[in-house]
Amino acid sequence: MSRTANDDRSDSMNPNNDSYDYSQDNRSDQLNPNNDRYQGDDDE
Repeated sequence: MSRTANDDRSDSMNPNNDSYDYSQDNRSDQLNPNNDRYQGDDDE
C-alpha cells in the first residue's frame, strides 16, 4: 500500500510521530524574521 498526501499530513499533525517535530521546526524557521532563507520577495 502506498502513502498518500493525506497520510503525510496525518503524520505531521501527530505529536507522537517524528514528522511532527520536523514540521514544527520547519514552520518556526519560516516564521522567523531573522532567518535569511525564508525572507520572501523584496521586489514588491
